[in-house]
Amino acid sequence: MKKNILLIICLCFSLNGFTQQKHTFQLGNNDFLLDGKPFQIISGEIHYPRVPKEAWRDRMKMAKAMGLNTIGTYVFWNLHEPQKGKFDFSGNNNIAEFVKIAKEEGLWVILRPSPYVCAEWEFGGYPYWLQTEKGLVVRSKESQYLEEYRKYINEVGKQLAPLQVNHGGNVLMVQVENEYGSYAADKEYLDINRKMFIEAGFDGLLYTCDPEADIKGGYLSGLLPAINGQDNPLRVKAMIDKYHNGKGPYFIAEWYPAWFDWWGTPHHTVPAEKYTGKLDSVLAAGISINMYMFHGGTTRAFMNGANYKDTSPYEPQISSYDYDAPLDEAGNATEKFRQFRSVIEKHLPEGKKLPAIPAAKPTISIEPFKLTSSLSLLNSLPTSVKNEKPLTFEDLKQDYGYMLYRTKIAGGRKGLLQVKQLRDYALVFVNQKRVGVLDRRTLLDSLELQLPEGEVQLDIFVENMGRINFGKYLLENKKGITEKVLFGGKEIYNWEMFSLPFNNTATVSEKNASSNKLSESPSMQKGTFTLTKVGDTYLDMTDWGKGVVWLNGHNLGKYWSVGPQQTLYVPKEWLKVGKNDVVVLELLKPQQNVLKARNTPILDKVNP
Repeated sequence: MKKNILLIICLCFSLNGFTQQKHTFQLGNNDFLLDGKPFQIISGEIHYPRVPKEAWRDRMKMAKAMGLNTIGTYVFWNLHEPQKGKFDFSGNNNIAEFVKIAKEEGLWVILRPSPYVCAEWEFGGYPYWLQTEKGLVVRSKESQYLEEYRKYINEVGKQLAPLQVNHGGNVLMVQVENEYGSYAADKEYLDINRKMFIEAGFDGLLYTCDPEADIKGGYLSGLLPAINGQDNPLRVKAMIDKYHNGKGPYFIAEWYPAWFDWWGTPHHTVPAEKYTGKLDSVLAAGISINMYMFHGGTTRAFMNGANYKDTSPYEPQISSYDYDAPLDEAGNATEKFRQFRSVIEKHLPEGKKLPAIPAAKPTISIEPFKLTSSLSLLNSLPTSVKNEKPLTFEDLKQDYGYMLYRTKIAGGRKGLLQVKQLRDYALVFVNQKRVGVLDRRTLLDSLELQLPEGEVQLDIFVENMGRINFGKYLLENKKGITEKVLFGGKEIYNWEMFSLPFNNTATVSEKNASSNKLSESPSMQKGTFTLTKVGDTYLDMTDWGKGVVWLNGHNLGKYWSVGPQQTLYVPKEWLKVGKNDVVVLELLKPQQNVLKARNTPILDKVNP
């Protein structure tokens, strides 16, 4: 009996990881040392929320097939604490499971859990609600920010600190902050970061990363400084030597063999041939590397970020994060994958061979079908909030999506309607007839209007197109009408605000629909289609205007006819044999009701 009890206890300890082999991972003078032996990191970035969790393992297998030995990923604060104090590490947010699957597939992990990630991600990863805390300043020593940061990183530590190599896991090292030198140079702030990481349980190897021009501001004495965007071996070694006591190891933390896209501009592609020689020289020099991205995937729902500088307009990013990466948006090998694999093979230890490249996944097309029900949003509104001046999304504790601003003004006159500091895109209606569109991207914030006689209902339907994710404008990220509305030079008062976050398709309901025959109102279309087999597919939105699609409850992301993206990727894991449900929120062409899908994406068609 005692033997049986002892056996059960030993088995329980084994299942809970207590018998996992612990490793050492240290800095040598020139190399990383894994269990005391030189180890060259050949890593590729994959972000767990940009890939369906059902496909994580398949992507890991592709990484192994290209010759990678490590996976890099950010951790996204706004996913894990979407509302203050409410943490979520379930489903596609289960970052610990992502790391464990990597281990099962024979991959190490580089973890990047800093509150700020950039990553072409909404608000650079920060949760919107930080802006509702009066006086809170992100990326600073401001006390409220540090307190919320501490709570967050402690929760992340509970999930991930036990998975470090020195605890028997596969996390090799952990990044402190993210390209901080491109933002500021406060070493005391960086050291506060370091201490919080250690307190949260990250007691292994810590490092910083910055572009070459910004390492001086972003490195912290005592931590390994890594470099982003530089692949000349001599320059990489010279820069890291300069800030690391004249020694290595040498790590390119972000190597860019391609780039991302934003709405209204051409799709970015870079031939593999431009980078194979550079990859070869880096590996030959013994430098470790992390490709950004190895596999981009898709930025679904409302999680895309935006760029904005004094010298360029607001640039919201598209939903596809294909990135022209070695793995395409659907996770299939590209020519870039094959050429990079050939380079990596040259540098494998003698006798080691790479696994075969998995075959491309099957795809399907779907014949055109009609969406059978339609709901006009302007007549299906939730309860409003009233205020003398327009309120922002943050004022109403709304994270993403849309907001309708409504008021009544005297008609029978002509004048310029101007929305001061619109964030970011708006449809303008007079007596529920659309009279124009405003667009922050093109600095279009005003319309010349001739108002009809009598009292006029003015509706401004505003979309949050994504909070800025890089640079000083992180501190100016509130959404909606953020200042005031003028007509004929005079401010308009007495507004109703209707929140339409569309966290799911139940934001509006047919129960409170007064009439659904408004021909120009944004609409929500619903329908079904039936499949006899499943496969990856791409919803073809070329005949539609602008909006969002949900399929079987999954938000697939945004579409917009301006391009370059004209299709929405549908992973086979989210399709079913039999009936499938689809919902389309359409802003510009509410009468459109036919949907179809094709077996290849359209990512390179720009319409003026």
